[in-house]
Amino acid sequence: MRLTDLLQKIAIAPSSWAGAVIMMVVMLLIALTTHRMGMTILTRLARTRAIPAIMLRAIHQPTRYMLALFALQMAWQEIPPKLPLILWLRDMSGLALIGVLTWLGMRIVMAVGEIIIYLHPIDVADNLVARRIHTQVRVLVRIVMVIVGLIGLSSILMSFPAAHQIGATLLASAGVIGLAAGIAARPVLSNLIAGLQIALTQPVRLDDVVIVAGEWGRIEEISSSYIVVCLWDQRRLIVPLQWFIENPFQNWTRTDAHIIGSTFLWVDYRLPLEPLRGELVRLCNAAPEWDHRVQVLQVTDASERAMQLRVLISSKNSALNWDLRCKIREGLIEFIQCHYPAYLPHMRIHAQGQSSDIGNITR
Repeated sequence: MRLTDLLQKIAIAPSSWAGAVIMMVVMLLIALTTHRMGMTILTRLARTRAIPAIMLRAIHQPTRYMLALFALQMAWQEIPPKLPLILWLRDMSGLALIGVLTWLGMRIVMAVGEIIIYLHPIDVADNLVARRIHTQVRVLVRIVMVIVGLIGLSSILMSFPAAHQIGATLLASAGVIGLAAGIAARPVLSNLIAGLQIALTQPVRLDDVVIVAGEWGRIEEISSSYIVVCLWDQRRLIVPLQWFIENPFQNWTRTDAHIIGSTFLWVDYRLPLEPLRGELVRLCNAAPEWDHRVQVLQVTDASERAMQLRVLISSKNSALNWDLRCKIREGLIEFIQCHYPAYLPHMRIHAQGQSSDIGNITR
């Protein structure tokens, strides 16, 4: 039995506002009850499963409004069009339904992105693949959401008959408008294209260690128009996407996080090097930051006053390497001070055919 027939039996005419309101309330109650029961059943089924739970959380609110609007549309279709304002209400509910469907589509895209990120956790030792996938997902999800939003907005505008007339008017001056729009949208389009390039070629990924404009930091966020670099002192460097495409920068974790660091010492020419190399081996073996790949001490420069020693040491990542470099530098200086204090850099003068040392000047 149709709802209009039921209203007529209880002496309420569906062509009146009283019957229309009753019909709308009944249809809304049916829709909301159906939504509540369905979501309750699905939530219980997905209680121990993370992936369905993510999707259900994303669609919970949009589907509620979608079913309510569907119910109102069904109710208003049963009401005669001669009832005042009913045609206007049909149009408004249709526009609202398009908006809710657009919202639902965007939430589904976000949920798919969250599921992919969930399946590839980044808090693991070897997270190179996960960081690559996270970068691609975050950029592509934003792009797809923009496309879905544009489709929804276009559908709403095309629902107005006047939009066709507006389109015909704009078409007459398409040359000027196209030129102005191209100039105005150039930064947006360039960043959009740069985002696609970064997502596909991946010169940088989330959590990459980079040197940008002389600053050391990690890639913290990749948005649709800029990249946030978290610097070592907790400042944030905001860099447009296009900058990473057009300018050179250093990526210390492009293929893996392993890195070789260097530290320099200036010492007197008379300092024996073999004991210092033995101390370097001892310090490296005692340091948990060392990854047992590289530890080298070499003379790399010499001046009129002292010789320069370069120490190369390797670690699993740049943060550990920084700590290791500081630790090795402190250990070697302490070793020289304890065992060879006279061989710190000196300033020498030559007088009457003999050389003499004037003080210890540590550089």
